[in-house]
Amino acid sequence: MMKGCGPGYRDPLEAMKGPREEIVYLPCIYRNTDILKPDYLATVDVDPKSPNYCKVIHRLPMPNLRDELHHSGWNACSSCFGDASKKRNRLILPCLVSSRVYVVDVGTDPRAPRMHKIIEPTDLYWKCDLAHPHTSHCLGSGQIMISTLGDPSGNGKGGFVLLDGETFEVIGNWEAPGDSAPMGYDFWYQPRHNVMISTEWGAPKALGNGFNPADVKAGLYGKRLHVWDWTTHKRVQTIDLGEEGAIPLEIRFLHDPLAAEGYVGCALSGSIFRFYKTPQDNWSAEKVISVPSKKVEGWALPDMPSLITDILISLDDRFLYFSNWLHGDIRQYDITDRRNPQMVGQGKKVQGGPQMLQLSLDGKRLYVTTSLYSAWDKQFYPDLIKEGSVMMQIDVDTAKGGLKLNENFLVDFGAEPEGPALAHEVRYPGGDCTSDIWV
Repeated sequence: MMKGCGPGYRDPLEAMKGPREEIVYLPCIYRNTDILKPDYLATVDVDPKSPNYCKVIHRLPMPNLRDELHHSGWNACSSCFGDASKKRNRLILPCLVSSRVYVVDVGTDPRAPRMHKIIEPTDLYWKCDLAHPHTSHCLGSGQIMISTLGDPSGNGKGGFVLLDGETFEVIGNWEAPGDSAPMGYDFWYQPRHNVMISTEWGAPKALGNGFNPADVKAGLYGKRLHVWDWTTHKRVQTIDLGEEGAIPLEIRFLHDPLAAEGYVGCALSGSIFRFYKTPQDNWSAEKVISVPSKKVEGWALPDMPSLITDILISLDDRFLYFSNWLHGDIRQYDITDRRNPQMVGQGKKVQGGPQMLQLSLDGKRLYVTTSLYSAWDKQFYPDLIKEGSVMMQIDVDTAKGGLKLNENFLVDFGAEPEGPALAHEVRYPGGDCTSDIWV
């Protein structure tokens, strides 16, 4: 990292040379468990040389109950690399159910985060007519953008809340007036192609207390990608992925800012679609990976989908990783041939179902947690509620491909002081391959 520059790294390949992760942050959830305690942000020591290796070294409880902390983002990342006035020192924690957004100070003492600001749900309701915030990305402008799943009544509404990057006040909506999508979830932007693409989970009212297959038939779950003009903030195209692309969740452009393509994981259909810019300057998508469903006795549906719930791409754009939460395995694909990914590694039989993934900057360690979302955990993996989730580490062969569980690493959130907790997304203090966007 050059002196006098802003946060993050000049480019993705420079980031691969960054320091090894020593601590990580994870939101831990108590909603839908028998424990009436607030969700909290856990700081975990992942330095093998440390006496506290694999231990939770700090816990920051939220001031409210049943928030459902979920994903996190930064006040500034590599998108602000050129701005020396910016520092990566605030973690943004949107709450999926309560619609609060917590801003946590991780700059003063990275090993003991403290609360900096609380954005109340009424700010999202009244200023934006939005609720149920999900993904947070920092923008090159210094602002912060958060996608939403719904409106204040729990209906589907895919809009975007803009926060001021200094005061963390809600500015208003990012999307042009009247241009919200019918549903929302994740998003990724690429200014060099003047584009942002967002995905769809479902209506908050439908998914709030568990999964009902009838809600899919009723159209309360998504199957579309929405393409937005990055300059005008207008929704310019909708790509219907059909039944083969049911419930498109995490979306990742390739990290190379010149690339006009990426991948999206479709949970219910167990498929990965590649999206790409066409010669006609619009966008299209094609299915490139399919994980067959399994026949399981006593299952809610005729077939059990793999439920691809998280995907990520290594910083050199060589490997794609994804988790099959219901089938219980993790896969590694070589995506050198973008249209024909080849499976080169598989981690099998992860107890409780592998869910959120995070990859070390050098691509050699894959962190895995097992909680998806408290209401679905309770429904599909009831033991998770009783026993808590875990974080594991998988060693990655970056030469030929291959995944191997590190038997010396385990963080057991079943042993937490207040009782078993549901740990979700993993974040590194210096940024990672799912938080940072290069522009």
